[in-house]
Amino acid sequence: MRTIFCWLRPGVLVLGLASTSLTALAADDWPEYGRDAGGSQYSPLSQINRENVANLEVAWTHHSGDFREGAFPQGTSLQVTPIQVNGLLYYCTPLNRVFALDPATGKERWIFDPHSPAPDTGKPVVSEPRRNLKCKGVSYWRDPQAPVGQLCAKRIFKGDVNGYLYAMDADTGRPCRDFGAAKGHPGYASHGDYQNFGEGPHSIQVPPVIVGDVAIVGIAANDGIQNTNDGVIRAFDTRSGELRWEFDPIPADKRELTGAGNVWSTMSADVERGLIFVPTTSPSTDYYGGERKFDLPLVSALVALSASDGHVVWSFQTVHHDLFDYDHIGQALLVDIRKDGRTIPAALLQTKMGYVFAFDRTDGTPLWPIVETPVPQSDVPGEQSSPTQPVPTGIAPFSRQLLKRDDLGISPIDGAWCRHKFDGLRYEGMYTPPSQQGSLLFPSALGGGNWGGAAYDPVRNLLLVKGENLATIIRLVKKTNPAVEDQAPIKDYVNRPLRGTPYRVEGEVFLSPVGVPCTPPPWGTLTAIDMSTGRQRWQIPLGQATKFGLLVPESLGWGAPNAGGPMLTGGGLAFIGATVDSKFRAFDTETGKELWQTKLPVPGMAVPMTYEFGGRQYVVIAAGGHALIGTATGDSIIAYALPRKPPG
Repeated sequence: MRTIFCWLRPGVLVLGLASTSLTALAADDWPEYGRDAGGSQYSPLSQINRENVANLEVAWTHHSGDFREGAFPQGTSLQVTPIQVNGLLYYCTPLNRVFALDPATGKERWIFDPHSPAPDTGKPVVSEPRRNLKCKGVSYWRDPQAPVGQLCAKRIFKGDVNGYLYAMDADTGRPCRDFGAAKGHPGYASHGDYQNFGEGPHSIQVPPVIVGDVAIVGIAANDGIQNTNDGVIRAFDTRSGELRWEFDPIPADKRELTGAGNVWSTMSADVERGLIFVPTTSPSTDYYGGERKFDLPLVSALVALSASDGHVVWSFQTVHHDLFDYDHIGQALLVDIRKDGRTIPAALLQTKMGYVFAFDRTDGTPLWPIVETPVPQSDVPGEQSSPTQPVPTGIAPFSRQLLKRDDLGISPIDGAWCRHKFDGLRYEGMYTPPSQQGSLLFPSALGGGNWGGAAYDPVRNLLLVKGENLATIIRLVKKTNPAVEDQAPIKDYVNRPLRGTPYRVEGEVFLSPVGVPCTPPPWGTLTAIDMSTGRQRWQIPLGQATKFGLLVPESLGWGAPNAGGPMLTGGGLAFIGATVDSKFRAFDTETGKELWQTKLPVPGMAVPMTYEFGGRQYVVIAAGGHALIGTATGDSIIAYALPRKPPG
C-alpha cells in the first residue's frame, strides 16, 4: 500500500461562507470547542499570568446533578468544554441536558431537557428514555438574516446518543421547532433519517462544526462489528435541519464488507478557505483486517472536505490497513506557524502513535518529510498487513515509541515479572501486528496522544501535546463457535467478539502483578514542540501515579495516565487537568515549570477554557471523572479567578 493523496480540485475556495459564520471572535469570548474554528485551544487573555497565577481561587461552582456512579455504561463521564458567547456560558451533560449559566456567578439562566415537557407545547421534544453518553460540547450559531430578538435567531446545537442534533434558542433554551420539522420531528435533525450502511450506533458526542449556514457532524460506530455502520459526515441546514450534503469514507462498493472510518472526536474548519478537516478512524474491525483486504484511502486519514458540498479536496492516510485501533483522536489544529522564515497555514494532527503530522492546509503538502517505512508483518492466517507505514521525520515525537526489555518495571521484583511476560509475547517495535501468540502494542490504542491533547500558542510558536506511555497486550483467538461467540458483549476497547470475523480479540494493559505499568515511567507527559525547528523545547512528567492506594511523590517523575488536554493563554500559561490524580495545574508555556496546582473533587478529564466577563478573567474546567477509566465521577463545573480587589 502507498500513502494516498487526493489533490486539490480547481475552484475549491467557497466564497461567502464566512459572511454568515459565527460573529467575529472577540478576545474575551470562547465561542467554540477549541475557542476558534481551527481548534487552537488558545486565548489571548493575559489578566491571569505567570506572575499572579498562584493567587487563583474558586470564583463559582455549578452542579447539574447529572451524574451516576459506577462503571461504564452506568457511570458517567463529564468531559465537556463549555463555550462562552452571547453573554452566557453553555455546556451539556452526560444525561442529555444543556445548561446556560451566568458567566460571572455560575447561576442558571435556563435548562434545555428534551425528555421533559417543553414550555411551548407542554410535551417532550423526544419520546426516547434518557440514556448516558459523554457530551463534549455544544455549538453556537447566529442567523444574520433574522430580526433581532426573534426566537431562534441565535441557536445552540447539541448531539445525543440517538444520533439526534438538537437546536435550541440561545437566549431562552426553547426548542427551535423549524429545525427538523420537514422530517416530522420539530426540534432536531437525525442521522437515523438517512442510510448509514450497516448496523451499530448513531450517537453524537462532540459539537458540530458550524460553517456559514450548515452544521457539520459525524456519527459513532461500533468497530467491533465487521459490517458496522459507515462513518458518514452530514451537513445540516442550521435553519431547517434539512440535509445539505454527506460524505462517506467507505467506497460505495465496499459498504457491505466493512464500516466505521467515522469521526467520533472533534473536527475543525478553515472558514476563510471553506474547508472542513475530518480526522477519520480505523475501519472495522479493529485488530483484524482479513475481511477488508482492499484500499480504503479515506479511513485512518486526515480528510479536507469542501464545506459547500462535502467533496474531498485533499487527504492523507496516516495508518495503512489499520490493525491497531490507531483512531484519530482529535481535530487537526488549523494554525499559522512560523517555519523557514515564512508563515504557513498549517494543519497539525496529533496521533495515538506519538507522531505529529504537519501539513500545509491549503493542499496537504507535508511540512516535514513523511517516509514510508517497512514494518513487522502479520502471521495471522487470513490477514495481510501493510508492508510500510508513513513516519514523519524532522519533527520530534511527543511520547515514547520503543520498549526495551531491560527498561521494564520500576523495581527488581516487578521488573523480573515484566521481562518474563515480555519474553512470551511478540514485539518488534511499533506496528507489531496482533497475533495469536499475543503481541505488545506500544503506544497502545490509548496513545501516545489522545482526545483533546494538543494546543498551539501563536505568540511563542509552540505546540503543546499531552502524551501517554502505556502498552497493551493484544491476542487474537480463533473462534470455535462463531454464532455464539459473536453475541458476546463488548467488555472494553481490547476485549471484543469482532463479530463477522473468524477471531475474537483479548487484551489487557501491560501491568505487573501489583497493578503498576510494566512500561517505564513517565506514564504521562506534557511536551512543547518548537514549530520553527520541529524539536522539543521541553518535556515534563504530567500527574501523580497511585501505588497501593497512595499518591506517588511528583518528584519521582512517574507521571500518570490521563484523558483531556491543555488550554493556553496570552499570559504565558498552560492549564491542564486530565490526570487521574484529580489535580488541576498551570505551567509556564515557555519552560514547562509548574506554577500552580489545586485539588479537584474528582478528575478533570476535559479541556479547560477561559473568558473575560465584567472585567474579570475566568478559567473553567469540568471535573466529573471518567467512568470508562474507572475514576470517581461527579458533576462540577468550576471557575477560577484572581481575588477581587477591595473597593477603593
